[in-house]
Amino acid sequence: MTRDASTTTPAIDYRERLLPGASLFIALVLVIPAVALVLTPINAQWAIPTGIIVYVILAATFLLLSPSLVVANGRLTAGRAEIPVSQLGEIELLGADELRAAIGPGCDARNFLLLRGWIHRGVRIANIDPADPAPFWILTTRHPKKLADALTAARAA
Repeated sequence: MTRDASTTTPAIDYRERLLPGASLFIALVLVIPAVALVLTPINAQWAIPTGIIVYVILAATFLLLSPSLVVANGRLTAGRAEIPVSQLGEIELLGADELRAAIGPGCDARNFLLLRGWIHRGVRIANIDPADPAPFWILTTRHPKKLADALTAARAA
């Protein structure tokens, strides 16, 4: 029996994994000598291999726990949270300064935030669902315009 791929695979309008940049992994290399320094008095031959193991564990943790932004089948998924695009209002693109202001002291504590410190752009999306207490969704993304366009297209569909 043959299956049509379009009926089994959901249409994905946008997908982005919020992975750390290379600079974080380069800076994380400093954990190797730090662990080695601590372990050398205890067991010198295991100091550097243990530092390397700790580095690999930390790097894998950053990679595996990186959330995704997905617009598919009329829904926005941000990490573990999900909302129908029909419940989203105005989309505002945020540069570095606007993002800092949006999540700064004036930020409403009820906002849904999916932020990664290594990404300095984002979007603020109004939540028009009256049953949802979060007035805005503020998300960091490397491609704010593409995400906004995907949400607009999904809303129009």
